[in-house]
Amino acid sequence: MRTWQAPEIPQLPGPQDGRRDPVVVHDSTTRGLVEAAPGEQARLYACGITPYDATHLGHANTYLAFDLLQRAWLDAGKTVTYVSNVTDVDDPLLERADATGVDWRDLAAEQTQLFRDDMTALRMLPPATWTGAVESVPAVVEAVQALLEAGAAYRVPVEPGAGGDAPELGDVYADLTADPDFGRVAGLDAGTMTALFAERGGDPQREGKKNPLDPLLWRRERAGEPAWDGGSLGTGRPGWHIECAVIARDGLGLPFDVQGGGADLLFPHHEMSTSHDRLLSGRGAEGAPRVHVHAGLIAYQGAKMSKSLGNLVLVSRLREAGVEPAAIRLALLAHHYRTEWEWTDADLAGAQQRLARWRAAAAAPAAGSGPTGGVLAAVRGALAHDLDAPAALGAVDAWAADPASDDPLLVAATVDALLGVRL
Repeated sequence: MRTWQAPEIPQLPGPQDGRRDPVVVHDSTTRGLVEAAPGEQARLYACGITPYDATHLGHANTYLAFDLLQRAWLDAGKTVTYVSNVTDVDDPLLERADATGVDWRDLAAEQTQLFRDDMTALRMLPPATWTGAVESVPAVVEAVQALLEAGAAYRVPVEPGAGGDAPELGDVYADLTADPDFGRVAGLDAGTMTALFAERGGDPQREGKKNPLDPLLWRRERAGEPAWDGGSLGTGRPGWHIECAVIARDGLGLPFDVQGGGADLLFPHHEMSTSHDRLLSGRGAEGAPRVHVHAGLIAYQGAKMSKSLGNLVLVSRLREAGVEPAAIRLALLAHHYRTEWEWTDADLAGAQQRLARWRAAAAAPAAGSGPTGGVLAAVRGALAHDLDAPAALGAVDAWAADPASDDPLLVAATVDALLGVRL
């Protein structure tokens, strides 16, 4: 899948004392701060959109967190590989297409392009590999076949009328008993997992399953739904969790450093996809993503911003109304990526005022007469400590109140390279 053009990132001078703080992030599994990528290479997988009603501010907030992480890694001299996906065939997309009378392929293509445009406008770093679920079908088929052969998956009979020309093949589910480490990612009890699984797209009540939590790997053909040749699996389409597991494996190799997404992906999605990767790697826990990082959810009008509720603030609508993307970015950066908060008009107004103050300071006649590098060091230190964007903004705010305290060109380059905002 075609991605978007990468923004230019200014090169920044190294620390004056030659020392750099390692970039640490909050690991959702250990619930503590860990070094995100201890080696010279950093590998990140961030789960992508299901392309309908893209891009709301919840999306933007999530991808901004991982954009900051990449910028901090790049500034530290690491080689960064970022991989993501687009779930361009899934039940919610098909339901929306049916409800609106639009072909699901046209809806997916339209919303994916809108997402590209929004990411470009927000100056987000693009993934090196951006793979759609449809593109992943051959690789998913191979992976599911391998899990069946290993005894880590099984078939469940389908209802009458399902299954195309070979209904006897059934749907394919992962057998979670094959993974002794299942449950380690989120650390939830069985009751909580079952409730969340039902709430977030799972089917714990499906007859024929060995375990209510066993996730779908391959959904057989149903009337009126798209389907692909699955070889020995029969015609059908991928399950959600195996799609991401395979795309991450093929784009990054196993294990990789960070798996990320919104907080609502911790369970079941990241629990399940990590379980799949353990088995596909053949290395168990050593083949899984090292760190799981999750962005907080944004509310609007009193409830979590979500497609199902329709309480969305869309980046494209803000842009159409003339809002500068840099202000949207600053409005999100004013909140720590892990916090949950509610969007109001005041967030945007405050960001627009901040952007104006920063630009005025950069253009002030007396700017830059004092020592240089303080803002750069402060922003670097803030981002290295769990991507603390509000602290980074505070450092730039202090400079804007006293423009003579640092070199405006270096401050502008810092804000551009590390925060993604052009002054």
